[in-house]
Amino acid sequence: MSSRAIDTTPGATGTSPLDELLAVLDLREVDGWGPRGEEDLWRGGSVPGLSRRVYGGQVLAQAIVACGRTVPEGRAPHSMHAYFLREGALDVPIDFAVERLRDGRSFSARRTHAIQHGKPILSLTTSFQEDQPGYDYQRAAPSEVPAPQEAISAFDELAAIDHPRARWWSTDSAFEQAYVGSSVFLDPDPTPSDRQMVWVRARHAIASGDVLLHRALLAYACDRVMLEPVLRGAGKSWQDAGPDLPMASLDHTMWWHRDARVDDWLLYVQEAPTAQGGRALGFARVYTRDGVLVASIAQEGMVRLPA
Repeated sequence: MSSRAIDTTPGATGTSPLDELLAVLDLREVDGWGPRGEEDLWRGGSVPGLSRRVYGGQVLAQAIVACGRTVPEGRAPHSMHAYFLREGALDVPIDFAVERLRDGRSFSARRTHAIQHGKPILSLTTSFQEDQPGYDYQRAAPSEVPAPQEAISAFDELAAIDHPRARWWSTDSAFEQAYVGSSVFLDPDPTPSDRQMVWVRARHAIASGDVLLHRALLAYACDRVMLEPVLRGAGKSWQDAGPDLPMASLDHTMWWHRDARVDDWLLYVQEAPTAQGGRALGFARVYTRDGVLVASIAQEGMVRLPA
């Protein structure tokens, strides 16, 4: 059982890991970079990672923010489709060149590439919509799910372990995770299943209520857990996800249905319906503590499990 309050442990720079992430998402606009000065270009850095590779969820979140900076006020992202093309380097700034595809009466469409060394590392298209009334339906949240305070906290499980991967999931993390049942950080699931439920929230309260920011942060957080049901179902743990078990996100699709704050607990209801050919597919539905469905997510990844 976890009774941990929101954690504010400082990161490497003396600020909390969440504050470091928020600073990275505060992109800087680069003015007049095209032949007529009309293109939209935004630039950002990176938060520390496990290796020299940029965490994919960070680039997703930055790309969403860059696109959102160019749409009419009052329009929030409702869908996103992205491809991860190359590994990103931590020590090189990332440029986001935004293309304004369309601005309609209630929808806006944008496309961007995240660029390093003149080459795209991510390609993303996203759509924005004004808040409008309409028929409202959702699939109900699972019943009788233990509260996050009763689940297994990654902080409690990993904080005392002196290992780079353990520190990345706990001390250096901008988000906390609490598992319904066992995690697969250290050991495989004793009863392998291609389904799991995990509570996720930002490490501390976020002063801003900006919808764009919270939706971008939700994209950041989900990339950490989308392929976990694949490991769980295969009887593997993150301990196995080293040089002998390459894993990487290939493409990512997300639909935001309703507003939610990421500094309150969100329940990810996940499954991995298929794995084949070195690829695997993960789905997730994201609910608030009150059972409101706020997002649906799909991700295909490279997961080179032995046959």
